[in-house]
Amino acid sequence: MGWFALAALAAAVLMLMLVMRLPRALTGFVGATIMLGATGYALQGRPTLAASPATPPAVEATGDEELVELRQQLFGRFQYADSYFFIADALARSGDERGAARAMLGGVRSAPDNLPLWTGLGYRAAGADGAMSPVSRMAFRHARQLNPEHPGPYFFEGLAYVRTGDLNAARPLWQRALALSPAEAPWREGIATRLALLDGFIAMQREAEAAAPR
Repeated sequence: MGWFALAALAAAVLMLMLVMRLPRALTGFVGATIMLGATGYALQGRPTLAASPATPPAVEATGDEELVELRQQLFGRFQYADSYFFIADALARSGDERGAARAMLGGVRSAPDNLPLWTGLGYRAAGADGAMSPVSRMAFRHARQLNPEHPGPYFFEGLAYVRTGDLNAARPLWQRALALSPAEAPWREGIATRLALLDGFIAMQREAEAAAPR
């Protein structure tokens, strides 16, 4: 059963990477890690032992063209926040997550009632800190207060949790984002697909925890 579990996990990880459109460098690294794990299992694995829970990988969405498209669908194109998003995306692609967060902070200072900019600040602040910091939580909370019925802040807050590996915290946020999305909305399918993949990872995580020795 160990090989089946390994194959299922590898397939799920690769599918998630394809849907999230991860950078090629990161995709190659994760693929190599899976192959290394498979090799180690082949050499030293003991399938008769009970399974132990594994921590799902955080999702790195920097440079994701599909994610940018989804963001534009949610918040609109050719609007005031675009220049700040462009700068933050470029900084994040270069590895400067704190610079990306500072760019979004400059955006909200210039337009304190702009929902997309507050959402972007929450997302980039979480990336800079590697966790849902007080700044990130405050930014997402303020974005929701500006428009409680907009799915954007819920989706990106959920994505921030996914990036830090907290899948259970992300799920209700993505459920809310999907519930707030009209049936004909162009972004609905993207959210629904990510939610389905997230559910798959959570189910695998629970199965591994249930099979772990007490």
